[in-house]
Amino acid sequence: MSTVLGAEQTEDVRLAVYDHFRRTGGAASNAELANATGLVPQDIRIALQDLHAHRDIVLDDAGALVMAHPFSSIPLGFSVMGTATLWWGGCAWDSFAVPHLLPEEPSVLVATTCPGCAAALAWVVSRDEPPAGDEVAHFLTPVARIWDDVVRSCGNQRIFCRESCVSDWLQRASEDRGYVMDLATLWRLARGWYAGRLERGYRRREPTAAATYFGDVGLSGPFWGLV
Repeated sequence: MSTVLGAEQTEDVRLAVYDHFRRTGGAASNAELANATGLVPQDIRIALQDLHAHRDIVLDDAGALVMAHPFSSIPLGFSVMGTATLWWGGCAWDSFAVPHLLPEEPSVLVATTCPGCAAALAWVVSRDEPPAGDEVAHFLTPVARIWDDVVRSCGNQRIFCRESCVSDWLQRASEDRGYVMDLATLWRLARGWYAGRLERGYRRREPTAAATYFGDVGLSGPFWGLV
């Protein structure tokens, strides 16, 4: 059995992971990935660990597939309904990104509840323009520390009815205020962040390029790695 995989084989597994999420809304099993790529199960495990190490996917401690941004195999506060597929939205950022990533989904229904008051919230999110609404998104973890515990970080990128709901939740949770943005800024953040992720050869942005992107969509301050 193989102990080292080539870059092309690892990329085959990455694309198979994303294709399965895209089509089904859920995570592929190792057996399904082996069937899709022609690799043996041991090679699938090696490829997944390599992709996890390079932050292309997220595995739990048992090696199970948890996230392949913007898709999630676990509920983190959001559902995203397409034409015929239902996804868990990993966070506010990822949920708003889905119609921008999938050409076959010109719009999706994003639903959640306000962590501050438990009110039900929903928007039709499209590629054309930001959804209307006075709600705000609050991100708890600064971008430089998101991968310290990426599941917790994503689980705390939420949308609230208003800023007073953010304050109420922070007080109850004994957390410090992070970064608050309106829906239009959230939409711009999500619009191009994952561009190319479903294509062969995709590479994540380096920190400098990421900071430039954040500034271009209207974010500011050290929370985003910006002066």
